[in-house]
Amino acid sequence: MLEPKKILINRADAIGDVCLTLPACMALRAKYPNAELVYLCRAYTKEVVACFEPIDAVLTLEELDQASHLTRLDLLGKFDVVIHLFPNKLIAKWCKEAGIKVRIGTAHRFFHFFTCNVRPRFTRRRSDLHEAQLNFKLLAPLGIQSIPSLDQMNRHLAFLPHKIHGFSEIKMDGQIILLHPKSNGSGVEYPIKKYIELAELLAQKGYTIYFTGTEKEGALFRNQIPKVAQIHDTSGQWDLPTFIGVIARSKALVACSTGPYHLAGLAGVKAVGLFSQKKPIHPGRWAALGLNASALTSYGICTTCTAGKDCKCIETISIQDIIHAIEK
Repeated sequence: MLEPKKILINRADAIGDVCLTLPACMALRAKYPNAELVYLCRAYTKEVVACFEPIDAVLTLEELDQASHLTRLDLLGKFDVVIHLFPNKLIAKWCKEAGIKVRIGTAHRFFHFFTCNVRPRFTRRRSDLHEAQLNFKLLAPLGIQSIPSLDQMNRHLAFLPHKIHGFSEIKMDGQIILLHPKSNGSGVEYPIKKYIELAELLAQKGYTIYFTGTEKEGALFRNQIPKVAQIHDTSGQWDLPTFIGVIARSKALVACSTGPYHLAGLAGVKAVGLFSQKKPIHPGRWAALGLNASALTSYGICTTCTAGKDCKCIETISIQDIIHAIEK
């Protein structure tokens, strides 16, 4: 295959999933330094992708969906390669209609047999690889055969939150700890009463605590937040660019397997993830990237999780272990 001039990276998915594609983007930039890399994502994640140093431009699913048929063909027809890091039947159809020459997608999606002409065969659900490593399976047809270790990835994460508009105006004192209790269904959640206890202990140690989340999420817990000067409810108050900036300026963030946890990992702050041991939602698959990221589970082997059953072993994670992860 001739060296591509323009590559489309498709992951029109949630924030955490997008975060874990950064190493793949960096590998593509290293392999094809002269190619234009364009990232196709959902509109609400474009501020995340804007912080990816290797990416030249962002295209959103909403832009393509609202474009006329001819405009969409023109936009997509300029690419030499599309890599479907996340299967999406509609996007795959559009890319084929536009005549993109190399269309890469997993063989484990039936519709890819009609829309993709390069189909690597591998399974995500039963793999022991991390999600960020699994993305590399789709880069093999482009000559990127080696899958880096997580340590190799973590030492070279080109995530640039300072590119966000208004970043310089975000002032934090370095003793801010963010607690993000909810996950919008993306992970097994730690009990809110334990987040409250954690917040109170951290406040006693001199930290300032911000509870974060959407307005809808905040309505589920804000009436339980203690009336303490150092503990604040900021749910529903920040848009995503501001939130990214606040995360990057904070000392630590505690959450389950959700987008803000992954953003904290990429931003280099103490990202403390609270996980179930159940596959495929365990930290071996979904732990945040970053040298300062950590993932906690219950002690010992959870036989309920091992059996693949729903479990609440996450609730047994020690608050002292969380504090230790923040302060170590």
